[in-house]
Amino acid sequence: MAQENYKLIYVGDPMCSWCYGIAPQWVEVYDTYKEKAEVELVMGGLRPYYDETMINMKSFLSHHWEDVHKASGQEFNYDILDRADLAYDTEPPCRAVVLVRQLAPGKEVAFFKHIQRDFYYHNKDMNQSASYHAALEAQKISTQEFDKLFDSEKAKVEVKKDFQRARELGVNSFPTILLEKEGVVTAIGKGYTTSAQMIKNIQSVLR
Repeated sequence: MAQENYKLIYVGDPMCSWCYGIAPQWVEVYDTYKEKAEVELVMGGLRPYYDETMINMKSFLSHHWEDVHKASGQEFNYDILDRADLAYDTEPPCRAVVLVRQLAPGKEVAFFKHIQRDFYYHNKDMNQSASYHAALEAQKISTQEFDKLFDSEKAKVEVKKDFQRARELGVNSFPTILLEKEGVVTAIGKGYTTSAQMIKNIQSVLR
């Protein structure tokens, strides 16, 4: 692969609704540039270690999900918002993506997109390692190896490095897509942005 001297950096969280909304747009950009440039997927940590339950977040989240659906057409299943036993903790899915990035470099983008739908449409409990098995199997990644490492202290430390990386990049809202060229970092997408607009922004920077 002959990569050029720039990098695309996606900063997001699998349980960020706008990250779910932009997923098809981002994947189009990724597919366009993955053979030309390095791509870095950074887990920003929307609400890591958060202990508020889904039902207590129902009013807040349902409003946002409706906005995302209207803007993007992405489908949501609202049943999970009635769960009183499930915390809206976004650290576990971020940890899962970081782990997949280590186990199978290059497959984390597809895995990230798959688990977004597993949460938002299939309403899986992303605290459980088994909830990731379908996405792992789709990418031909060992579920046994993943399960062994998912709750390890090493994995929990590694995801914190991603959270720190997001802060170092100055990103505090998700999704944010950046282009780094010759040490200069430019935002080419923040929040819901179409693939056409992101590609236009990339081409503008690369001229």
